[in-house]
Amino acid sequence: MGSSQQPRDLSSLVAEAACLLAGERDARSARTLGRLLTALEESPIGAGASILTTISRGLRAHVIALTGAPGVGKSTLTAALVKEVRARGRSVGVLAVDPSSPRTGGALLGDRVRMSGFELDRDVFIRSMSSRGALGGLSAATPSAVRALDAAGFETVIIETVGVGQSEVDVCAIADSTVLVAAPGMGDDVQASKAGIVELVDIFAVNKADQPGAVAARRHLRLASADRDVRAGQWRPPVLLTCGATGEGVGPLLDSLEAHQVYLRTSGELDQRRAERFEREMELFAHGMVRAKLQAWREDGRLTGAVRDIAQGSLDPAAAALLLMQG
Repeated sequence: MGSSQQPRDLSSLVAEAACLLAGERDARSARTLGRLLTALEESPIGAGASILTTISRGLRAHVIALTGAPGVGKSTLTAALVKEVRARGRSVGVLAVDPSSPRTGGALLGDRVRMSGFELDRDVFIRSMSSRGALGGLSAATPSAVRALDAAGFETVIIETVGVGQSEVDVCAIADSTVLVAAPGMGDDVQASKAGIVELVDIFAVNKADQPGAVAARRHLRLASADRDVRAGQWRPPVLLTCGATGEGVGPLLDSLEAHQVYLRTSGELDQRRAERFEREMELFAHGMVRAKLQAWREDGRLTGAVRDIAQGSLDPAAAALLLMQG
């Protein structure tokens, strides 16, 4: 990802970003938002930083993440959750992180296809984002995209991750409420992985509840989460049965998400979580800046020269890294 490249119409994009603060979600602003998200993905340090400076403000949206292994029905459940959110009169933006195309590096758009049906609803915005090789089930631009959707006035933002394993917990650091989606037949695996994401999520959803083994999977998840240190007055993660295909259990899932949002605000934990999120965002941008400098060195030959000097003994890696940071 060549972050040194800047969109030619950066000033236009920044002006359009400012317009998002009005919160008008007509067809035109949907196109604008799409262009801004593209800029955030393609140039997170340059254009992305300018856009984020324009739209920066305290987050107001409820940021929800759905994560889980491949095949558990996250996309179908996300679509059902969008429908339920809209039935309650709230706007919703969706960031569906897809695996990268091996040919173009772009998103394969599978999630967006599965979540079709909202094209005419101006209060729903769905965007597929390429993971671009990033680990943890997210795209590096996901936190910035959340800010853009919030600036556009969406009251709920849902992040659907790439199918991930139990150790990949990045999404928990950027969401207010995280749902771990499982499915019948996967309970034993979840129970055996207590040290991973099971200890961090806020709600468990056993999806495909119309299939045999759903009750057993719920029991396994309850056992897996039973050892969590939950003190009096703290949130205790519920384990729910859902079926995205039929809508069964989706209302109670949203009820739990709303209850968790109330808990976060009244307990003060929301401020703590968002402080941790902002720290994580700074870390991501710092990493991006280092990668951008490395790319610049690579393009102008300085990296090759530094490697040659290290090989000849006239420079050591630590000193080269210091030069990189100072350059």
